[in-house]
Amino acid sequence: QVELVESGGGLVQAGGSLRLSCVASGSERIFSNLGMAWFRETPSNERTFIAGISYSGGNENYAPAVEGRFTISRDNAKKTVYLQMNALKPDDTAKYFCAAAVSVAVRGYDYWGQGTQVTVSS
Repeated sequence: QVELVESGGGLVQAGGSLRLSCVASGSERIFSNLGMAWFRETPSNERTFIAGISYSGGNENYAPAVEGRFTISRDNAKKTVYLQMNALKPDDTAKYFCAAAVSVAVRGYDYWGQGTQVTVSS
């Protein structure tokens, strides 16, 4: 079992930046074999994929809505994945969730955090 804890959310003005962090429990060896991703959810929308990163950090992919503004990264020694969010817009307001996958293509995401709220004011 892997527990994920997100932090770094808050209130920011449009155009500003935030960095979200997600720390995993368990060993570095386990974390280093997990694909990681960020999702977001609003009250009116289902949870949507934002960004993903491979277990080694060598591959990243982004939703079109955030590409060029958000950057996902990971530090396996710290068992942490980050989401750097720049040029934030009011539409980015959502609860952001971290997720981990043993094999995303086969099983989807196995573990989820509780989320951290991001609010962007205009």
